[in-house]
Amino acid sequence: MNNGQNQNRVPTLTRKDVEKKMDEKLAGKKLTKKLIVDSLFESLRELIMTANPVIRIEIRDFGVFEVKKTKPKPKARNLKTGEFVYVPGRRKMHFKPGKILKNFLKEITD
Repeated sequence: MNNGQNQNRVPTLTRKDVEKKMDEKLAGKKLTKKLIVDSLFESLRELIMTANPVIRIEIRDFGVFEVKKTKPKPKARNLKTGEFVYVPGRRKMHFKPGKILKNFLKEITD
């Protein structure tokens, strides 16, 4: 009994999906450091842009990139004029660091 949980599941891509996308970009090309780095970022960007309307890209030991929907705000206030305005819902990009990065960020530095 899944009580409809499967319907609300966000499509999740993994490192393998990023590798496949990079293989497409690098196929038959002379590999350089710049080309590899550029293809990694292009691949991530293209995968993120497949969000319809949401998506997760989970890279173990690094973190999760996620496109999320925001709710519309029918009663937001314009601080300059004080009037109420309607703010439509949109999508936003969110990054959640993995365990290694999270532990590094928790360290106190002087």
